[in-house]
Amino acid sequence: MITDYQVQRLRRLDRRGVPKEQAAARAGMDPKTARKYRRAGRLPSEVKRMNRDWRTRPDPFTDVWPQLEEQLTLNPGLEAKTLFGDLQRRFPGRFQDGQLRTLQRRLKQWRAEQGPPKEVFFAQVHHPGRLCASDFTYCTELRVTIQGLPLDHLIYHFVLTYSNWETGTVCFAESFESLSDGLQNALAELGGVPQVHRTDRLTAAVPPGSEGPSFTDRYRALLGHYGLQGQAIQAAHANENGDAEQSHRQFKRAVDQALMLRGSRDFDSRAAYEAFLRRLFGQLNANRQTRLAEELPLLRPLPARRLESCKRLRVRVDCGSTIHVEGNTYSVASRLIGEQVEARVHAEHVEVWYGQRRVEQLPRLRGRGKHKIEYRHVIDWLVRKPGAFADYRYRADLFPSSLFRQAYDALLGQQPARAVKEYLGLLYLAARHSESAVTEALRRLLAADRPPSVAAVEEELTRSDKALSPLAVTVEAVDLASYDALLQGKEADDGGREGAAAELPEGPALAGVPAGLRGTGAAGPAGVAELRALPARAGGAGVPGAAGQADWAAAPAVAAAAGQELAGPGTEAVPAEGAAAGAGAAGGVVRGPS
Repeated sequence: MITDYQVQRLRRLDRRGVPKEQAAARAGMDPKTARKYRRAGRLPSEVKRMNRDWRTRPDPFTDVWPQLEEQLTLNPGLEAKTLFGDLQRRFPGRFQDGQLRTLQRRLKQWRAEQGPPKEVFFAQVHHPGRLCASDFTYCTELRVTIQGLPLDHLIYHFVLTYSNWETGTVCFAESFESLSDGLQNALAELGGVPQVHRTDRLTAAVPPGSEGPSFTDRYRALLGHYGLQGQAIQAAHANENGDAEQSHRQFKRAVDQALMLRGSRDFDSRAAYEAFLRRLFGQLNANRQTRLAEELPLLRPLPARRLESCKRLRVRVDCGSTIHVEGNTYSVASRLIGEQVEARVHAEHVEVWYGQRRVEQLPRLRGRGKHKIEYRHVIDWLVRKPGAFADYRYRADLFPSSLFRQAYDALLGQQPARAVKEYLGLLYLAARHSESAVTEALRRLLAADRPPSVAAVEEELTRSDKALSPLAVTVEAVDLASYDALLQGKEADDGGREGAAAELPEGPALAGVPAGLRGTGAAGPAGVAELRALPARAGGAGVPGAAGQADWAAAPAVAAAAGQELAGPGTEAVPAEGAAAGAGAAGGVVRGPS
């Protein structure tokens, strides 16, 4: 296809006197084509193109086209390859495989000219504060792991259709509990409630097989609690929830890019992964704050409290010490056999309540037909009925870890007759002592190729435990140096107000050494020091006591240190300014060892 630019360049080269063939080559066209445009004197866009109304070869489908058209009228969804295969079966040897492309072009032209009308998608105008949309999206393709273990999870994805503000909650099933938790988390983070909430036809929100705006009772109650108007799209019309669907694709691409930038898809814990998602949501919403600010004033306030997301069921504990909840089996304490309990089914766990008290909390099983048996619930009676272990329906749950399974296999090989009793004894030790301690004991025994019997495990536990007697009390010796340190330090000179006492040496007065102290009378015999009484409360620095303080209570008695005694305190004497207080005013002496 020759363009206008090529012809214009050809003309410039001709005006410069470039040889004709060389000019045609430099313009990128054949010399004969160049001669045609030189004679025409017009650009390719100016040349009138004639629509060809003839065929270069006969149409091989002329005779059968009326039949094909009739079939297409009855079933517009028929493909050209299906029709061509039917023609080859009905007319053997007449149509060759290379003619399929001809039929495809013919069929495409018929659909464009005479075929049924195609679905039209109508662009919508979004109003601030009106519509929010949500849906679940599977995130297995992100290949996120927690300490090396794959995290097969979903994300409940919430988006405001006007500002495209979005958030999400990690979950593991498209249950009503996950829907309720995700929606309430999103509204709490948003800080308000829009007018309408749109979702696809989740079985948690829309009864299966229903038509029109029909919702389950629990979903209707959730919408009513927040004053939301519910919308559900038509079945198999995901485009009607296009805001959420498009946000899924953009969000998961952003998560994938962030994980690649992070350099690892492994996290230490689920909490670390959720914190990573929170930061990512914050980054995605950073550029949406302007339009979000238009929506926030139009949102209605949140209700005073959050709606409970769990489902409550009344179930009876059967003779196997199990309950059946949502098609799955859970074990409870055997003392509840025959009692009716309440099972509160949350998104990720099941709580068992009896007598207004929670007695068990179990991880919720996903799907149906599964079981979770805790050996601690049944071990008391299983050790009394060891013959029930071999064919117990839920025996696989009675191996808390691979080490317990290895121990059981080792017991089978070493003492088959007592293997079951010995293994149940190990479980009993784990239930009554510590599963982690028994696990470590089994690890040491198996590593040393010793039989993992109950006696051997008990020996290992006794060796590793260091029990302390409640009567073994250790009291550290009293260090009198702390008391001596209390008397250490230098005192400032009183300026002679204490009389001759100002000339006495400063520093600690040790027990057993006759020494005078400032503010006291004369030094007594060795080991006796007479101290002035201390006031019950101190005044300002450098201010002598007032006369009105004479009737204050004396300071409380002070326990004497080891080897010393303190006489009972007397009443406080208030000395006049500049006079020394005598020993009689103090009313007490401290006597040291003889």
